[in-house]
Amino acid sequence: MKKWKIEGKEFDSRLMIGSALYPSPEIMEKSIKASGAEIVTVALRRQSANAPQCGNQFWDIIKELDVTVLPNTAGCHTAKEAITTAMMAREVFETDWIKLEVIGNQYNLQPDPFALLEATKVLIDDGFRVLPYMTDDLVLAQRLADIGCTTLMPWGSPIGSGRGLMNPYNLKVIRRQFPNLNLIVDAGIGKPSDAVEAMELGFDGVLLNSAVALAQEPVIMGEAFKHAVYAGRLSYEAGVMQKRDMASPSTPTVGTPFWHQFS
Repeated sequence: MKKWKIEGKEFDSRLMIGSALYPSPEIMEKSIKASGAEIVTVALRRQSANAPQCGNQFWDIIKELDVTVLPNTAGCHTAKEAITTAMMAREVFETDWIKLEVIGNQYNLQPDPFALLEATKVLIDDGFRVLPYMTDDLVLAQRLADIGCTTLMPWGSPIGSGRGLMNPYNLKVIRRQFPNLNLIVDAGIGKPSDAVEAMELGFDGVLLNSAVALAQEPVIMGEAFKHAVYAGRLSYEAGVMQKRDMASPSTPTVGTPFWHQFS
């Protein structure tokens, strides 16, 4: 399978993974390694690199993993708040990558499309590579592409819900409309088969956290997702057979011997 190029960098893995909710830093480290993920998201508002209560263990692990850190603005509810957090993240992590989240509804953590557009434009103009977390809305996707996004991250379902792909049709339409953009299903993935489905739709990658961190065996689940994303991508590249209304024998009758009973 070819390397994946996103925002100017190349990766072998198409699985992106979060660093929150694990039972311990040790399990986080083992789970990320087992997943093969090369991009790890970190929420600046929840994990401060200078927070004494966290010590240096978390950051030492992230550095030792030798991964690309993708800061995110999780927990922000206004464009101004998200922009400020992104600016801080660029200084702390020394990267112009940012996973932009602006939450508009506290019940289902749905992104605010208006604030997201506002913050995205400001950050792109300031030199950021913005990876916006969005709903599966085609018009919003177009607006984000129009202002310069080369990667879009529509949700599969609400964050942490584990409900998989709520609306595969919408995701298919977005994929079809933006063949040259990197598209990543972000949020709602609950099990490896959800990741396979997303990749078979032609999405370039999957981002998840809870599905691994909250599993009974996070390390094993991390490995399961590694294989799921790989299998889903191979399936897409190979071309899945079309569904048929009628049965079709796998062994054709033409050219095969027939046994006749003679009386």
